[in-house]
Amino acid sequence: MINLEHVSKTFDTASGKGHAVKDVSLHIEPGEIFGIIGFSGAGKSTLVRCINLLERPTSGRVIVDGQDLLELNEKELRAVRKKIGMIFQHFNLMQSRTVAQNIAFPLKGSGLSKAEIAQKIDSLLELVDLKDKANAYPSQLSGGQKQRVAIARALANDPKVLLCDEATSALDPQTTQSILKLLKEVNERMGITIVLITHEMAVIKDVCHKVAVMENGCVVETGEIVEVFTHTKHQVTKNFIETTSSVSRIHELMAQDSPICRLKAGEVLVQLKYDANNASEALISKISRDYQVDTNIIFGNIEVIRHTPIGDLIVIFSGSKEGIDQAVECLKTNHVSVEVLKQ
Repeated sequence: MINLEHVSKTFDTASGKGHAVKDVSLHIEPGEIFGIIGFSGAGKSTLVRCINLLERPTSGRVIVDGQDLLELNEKELRAVRKKIGMIFQHFNLMQSRTVAQNIAFPLKGSGLSKAEIAQKIDSLLELVDLKDKANAYPSQLSGGQKQRVAIARALANDPKVLLCDEATSALDPQTTQSILKLLKEVNERMGITIVLITHEMAVIKDVCHKVAVMENGCVVETGEIVEVFTHTKHQVTKNFIETTSSVSRIHELMAQDSPICRLKAGEVLVQLKYDANNASEALISKISRDYQVDTNIIFGNIEVIRHTPIGDLIVIFSGSKEGIDQAVECLKTNHVSVEVLKQ
């Protein structure tokens, strides 16, 4: 659905050329929810605005649904943009118009009759669960309701692509979950390809099929969401993943010589990393039975991403050195990553 080929975007600054996006190539399949994540200044918002040419790339190709947008004239581009919806962090609703009028705005000049427009507005209000707010004004709505109106407006022209630029950043966690659930429903019911820009890995983890990680204008890692979480290659990706887990705290606790991390004779502190191949296996019980190794789970994080259980455990093994060594080998044989943190 979307092909970005060697896309770069530069801006003139007081100190010379500023490179917001550097040689980015991405391939996004029809019907995917594709996440683009990066810290502030990584270039992710500039990149997503290049997809509908709100920002015109300095170089490269932008191909959406088989059309190279950079080769279109203004009239052709306007027609293509009608099939690329966009929602923003701050909703961008017209304050002087009702909810229904905001949703109807993109349909101006569509050729639809008043009855057809009214029917479309009604169905979109039902989709976003705001049928009772048709005549309300944005000032009378909560943040989550405003974003639902923005989503309905973005869907008015039956787009094939929906671009979401930090669409949940201004919302509280509970409202964020409801908006992500709605976006997932839109994707599944309507088959719309969604590109989701965020700085929160929890958002990526909840709804995305694939993710691209950006740093300093470049894509440093991309892939299926489970693969990126279980076989992380770049440090910035590891930093993002750590924001969704408490496991990284172990290093802080060790530095503080926390009682949690103090070991007795014959004990070893280890980190176990599970993936789809082993998270459902009863391996802790197995090493206890087979090698007489007791396992004290200090803390951990096992969760389900895309129907796949993955995560980490911080544990203390107790037993003979031979038994612990055999237990570690057993875990590795079963594809559990084992890192000895302290012994």
